[in-house]
Amino acid sequence: MNMPELSLPTQKLINKYQNWLQSLQPKKGEITIRVDEVTSKVASFYEKIREIVDWREEHLMRRIAIERILKRRLLFKNCVQNVAESFVLELIRGGHFPNNYIKKSKINQVQNILNKYTFILKNAPPIPKSKTQSEFYTNILSVAACEIEETLDPSLYARENALIDYMSTIMRERIKIGKYAMSFKKISEEEKNIQIYVAVQQALFKLDEPIVNYNLLKYLFPDWVNLSSSRLEEITKAIHDIWAKLNNIHCHFLADKFYKICERYDTAYLILGDIITENPMEAEENLRQPTFLEEAVKKAYNRRLKTLRSRTNRSAFYSTLSIFLTNIFSLYVLEFPFSKYVMGHISCLAAILDVAMPTFLMFLLVATIRLPSKKNLELVIEEVKKIVYKDIKYDVYEVELYPQRFWLLRVIFKIFYTMLFFFCYGVIIFFLYKLQYPPLSCLLLLMFTSLIAFTGVKIRRRAQELHITEPKETFFGTIIETLAIPIIRTGKWLSARWKKMNLVGVFFTFLVDTPFLVFIEFLEQWHYFLKEKTEDIR
Repeated sequence: MNMPELSLPTQKLINKYQNWLQSLQPKKGEITIRVDEVTSKVASFYEKIREIVDWREEHLMRRIAIERILKRRLLFKNCVQNVAESFVLELIRGGHFPNNYIKKSKINQVQNILNKYTFILKNAPPIPKSKTQSEFYTNILSVAACEIEETLDPSLYARENALIDYMSTIMRERIKIGKYAMSFKKISEEEKNIQIYVAVQQALFKLDEPIVNYNLLKYLFPDWVNLSSSRLEEITKAIHDIWAKLNNIHCHFLADKFYKICERYDTAYLILGDIITENPMEAEENLRQPTFLEEAVKKAYNRRLKTLRSRTNRSAFYSTLSIFLTNIFSLYVLEFPFSKYVMGHISCLAAILDVAMPTFLMFLLVATIRLPSKKNLELVIEEVKKIVYKDIKYDVYEVELYPQRFWLLRVIFKIFYTMLFFFCYGVIIFFLYKLQYPPLSCLLLLMFTSLIAFTGVKIRRRAQELHITEPKETFFGTIIETLAIPIIRTGKWLSARWKKMNLVGVFFTFLVDTPFLVFIEFLEQWHYFLKEKTEDIR
């Protein structure tokens, strides 16, 4: 019996995974960075607290920590020379990288990265009126954080990028643009490929905008990581135009359509990545055997299924806790003073509902998550075969707009949606009014409920990462979804601003982070001093 032939993209993927495995082998004679274990434990404990305050998806937390530390260290410094060493030491102390893992030679690389991005910040043209200095500063440093993370842990990005390139290559062949979309706006092949590249990153690994922007910059400017002096000046002069281009890519009118397709079929690629990771050196020989592939898919699928619920619960817990802490903060800083000095009394009911209602909503959203059906596994096996083997017929996915509606119908639907928005919030406000809820407490409760609703829906969708089958629609579910859309969309709008105005995060950054850093560095130096004195005793 002839074994099926592997597709060319699959062979390239295996080679990249083999290179990734070889890169993990420690090289002899290289000096690594070590920090004091005692101070590291104290710093790691503090970083765990910060993770609760700044909680995002688990796989993004290290990059977010790098960005936060970077902002703090560069904010009040005009000169960034020799910042890299203390910066890397802080990352290791905080538990973001293992002790004795990062090579000392990486410090110079990190310093060069800091020099590059601070040059852009200092020499960029005047900021457009549509943008603020803070936004520009955050955008640049968030990309700098991504490049630093890749430099300090290249193996993580190497494996992720290998799978991203693999899925992007296959999706370019399989995704076609529909006639309604093409008639709305002519889309070039390059435009289509960029949208697929972005959608694949978001679907496969749920990468956020800064990491996607960093990958796009490397895609659009292949020399981005190693810019010459003249090239850096050229990039700096055009930085606002470059960022406008990135924003246009994210705001593309078909971006959601591309993402929906990639998100539905990403399971096969994730499973294949898991299979190759187990044994890259023998992967090519093993994958040629259909019986081995089927068994391997089942094992990898069941492993992911097993961890799916615990990861979902973890995301729900930390997301709720992060919002809960800000809620408690707002109670003491805003609600209690307002209730006491303006309303004349403090409402215990308002305080209880402010905490209990959003928390119960998150519990409800997570508790009703359904795991994939048994039929889903059979579809996953078939999809894996379609991408692994060369001669198996594959499906074509169409990116299409809904048929254009008559202008009067569009106006009617917008009016109806506006009425639905006021109805949903009106009902909640009416019941709170009947409970004699304070106005400020009412506003904050609506805000936190909307945020929790949006976060909960995101977690529910994250929990469907193994689903290939279309979810079944029910009459009752459609009614609930219709009523929830205004609240969820409001939560999405608030979430975009939440990241910029996290009051507890701001409090920690400016009033706790810096003094704590001074204390940690003092503690480490004191510990080294004691060691020196101990070594003198003979």
